[in-house]
Amino acid sequence: MAIADEVKDLGAKTLAAIDAASDTDALEKVRVDVLGKQGSLTAYLRGMGKVPKEERAEVGKTVNTVRNQVQDALSARHEVLANAELDARIAADAVDITLPGRAQQVGTRHLISRITDEITDIFMGIGFSVASGREVETDYYNFEALNTPPDHPARSMQDTFYVVDRTGHQSSVRGESDVLLRTQTSGVQAHVMEEQKPPIYIVAPGKVYRRDVADPSHLPQFNQVEGLAVDEGITFGDLKGTLDFFIKQMFGPERKTRFRPHYFPFTEPSAEVDVSCGICGGKGCRFCKGTGWVEVLGCGMVDPNVFGYADIDPEKYSGFAFGMGVERIACLKYNVSDLRDLLAGDMRFLRQF
Repeated sequence: MAIADEVKDLGAKTLAAIDAASDTDALEKVRVDVLGKQGSLTAYLRGMGKVPKEERAEVGKTVNTVRNQVQDALSARHEVLANAELDARIAADAVDITLPGRAQQVGTRHLISRITDEITDIFMGIGFSVASGREVETDYYNFEALNTPPDHPARSMQDTFYVVDRTGHQSSVRGESDVLLRTQTSGVQAHVMEEQKPPIYIVAPGKVYRRDVADPSHLPQFNQVEGLAVDEGITFGDLKGTLDFFIKQMFGPERKTRFRPHYFPFTEPSAEVDVSCGICGGKGCRFCKGTGWVEVLGCGMVDPNVFGYADIDPEKYSGFAFGMGVERIACLKYNVSDLRDLLAGDMRFLRQF
C-alpha cells in the first residue's frame, strides 16, 4: 500500500474514533495518540525525509489534509462533549426547591455570661449598682487595703500570679512595689470606698486569677461577683436577709440557706453560706456528699480595719461584703459536677442551657 493510502486509512480510523469518544477524556486520548509528539500522524511528518522523492509531494499534501480534518473533527466533537458534561454537572448540582429548608444554628451568649448578668440583675433589683475594676492590680488594693497581713497564705507566690518579681523594694508610690493579676474582685471594693463616701451598695463582677490546677472544683481563671454594702445601721441580719433573697431568686423559692462560721481577713464575723441540695431536696445524696447542703459563697461584716484604709468612720458606718464564683453558681443551678465542662467548648453540652 502506498504511503499516501496509509495516511488516508489512518485519517479514516481517527475520524471514527473521534465520533466514538464518549467524553472529553477519551477524546483527548485520541488527540494525543494521533497528533501528539509521539502520535501516529506526527510520525509521518517526521519521516518525510525517508519518503521517495516521487511520492513526497503527494504524501505531504495528504498528511496536511488528514491533519486538518482530524483537528476540525476534534474541535467539533469536543464542543459537543463539553456541553453535555456541563449539562450533566448542572443537573447533578441542582437544588430541589421543594425540599424543606435547613435552619441555621442561632448563637447564644455563653452560660457564664448569662449567669453573671442574672446575678447582677438580682442585686440591681434591690438597689445595688455595678462597679468594675482592672484585672491587673497592685498588692495594696488586692491584699493590704483588705486587711490581709503580709504573712497570710493567700499572699504567697503559690496562690498569686505576680506580674513583676517580688524584690522587697518599697516603691515611692503606695502599693506599686508589687503588681499582680487580681485574685479576687474585692479590690474593686477598696477603690470604691476610697472614691465614694457611704452609702455604698455595689456588686463587682469580673475575671480573677489564682495558681490552681484545673479540676472539677477549681480553675486557674474564673469569674467572680463581689458585693459590698456600707451604710449607717447595717447589721448581720441585713446580710442574711439579702443573701437569702438572692439564693431564692437564683435557685428557687423552695431552697433553704445555711450560714456557717468561717474566717476571711477583711470581714468579722465571717461565714460560709450553704444552699440546700437541689438534687435530693436536702435529704442527702452523692452530689452533696450526704449532707443535704452545698457551699455556695462566702460573706461577712466588713472589718473596721478595712474602713480605716478608706477613711470611713467605723463608729458611724457598718457594712457587709460577700463573694461568689460565677462558674460555681452555674454548676449548682444546673447540677453540673465539673467546672471544666463549662469551658471545654463542647456545643452539644452548652446548648442544654
